[in-house]
Amino acid sequence: MDEILNIVQSMKSINLDEMSAVKLMNRIDTKYVVTEEQLRAILLGIKDNYYAQEVEGNRLSPYSTVYYDTPELTMYLIHHDRHLVRDKVRVRTYVDSHLTFCEVKHKNNKGRTKKKRIEVEPIPNILENPEAAEFLAKKQPYPVEMLSPHLVTIFDRFTLVNYDKTERLTIDCNLRFENLRSRNTASMAPLAVMELKQDGRAHSLLKDVLFELRIRPFKVSKYCIGTCLTRPEVKQNRFKKKLRRIEKLKSCRDAKFCVSTNEN
Repeated sequence: MDEILNIVQSMKSINLDEMSAVKLMNRIDTKYVVTEEQLRAILLGIKDNYYAQEVEGNRLSPYSTVYYDTPELTMYLIHHDRHLVRDKVRVRTYVDSHLTFCEVKHKNNKGRTKKKRIEVEPIPNILENPEAAEFLAKKQPYPVEMLSPHLVTIFDRFTLVNYDKTERLTIDCNLRFENLRSRNTASMAPLAVMELKQDGRAHSLLKDVLFELRIRPFKVSKYCIGTCLTRPEVKQNRFKKKLRRIEKLKSCRDAKFCVSTNEN
């Protein structure tokens, strides 16, 4: 990880104000799961064409997210059963900038993701905040009184932006899970989850590098994988192939042989 951090430190920086031009709140997302060796090769291929976000002098930013769901895990099961239209409710804390947001992510049947959020004070159960409860009642389809905290995800994130500012790349490392209902914990380390966010069809140097490295998209939800790993009794047949792929990548140490396959 030190070598990866050194590569990111060598890139030109971009601050939060400059990032406002690339919010991409209405976007197409493409995810990848990569090993440390693959990530090193990717960063070496793009470092001279991408900015690295810097917050208070730091380029590696800690995040903490609490996902909410119904008692029956309706949002998880809708995703598991491959419904095209789905929602996620979460409270995300940006530790370095001391900001917390209540967020609703809605994915439509065209593959487009829209995110709505409001800033909130960090409290254990956001539904006790009247403003957040009103926001959730308007922005997502489930009765607010049926929602409760379910899963915590904790990770460290690099955020990169291409020089043309047509795309943003987030790289989540040291990903850990804590289930607030089962009290089980799990981890995806040493793997990293990358998410390319684009609004449009502009050329992507990153995609060229990924093609050369034979790294293909890997559709993965941190919420769903974390639920599978910390609640093994829940329905997860459709995720078993992904879980096996993740375990295989964990044991891979040579970027040349860590070839990704399509995972749907």
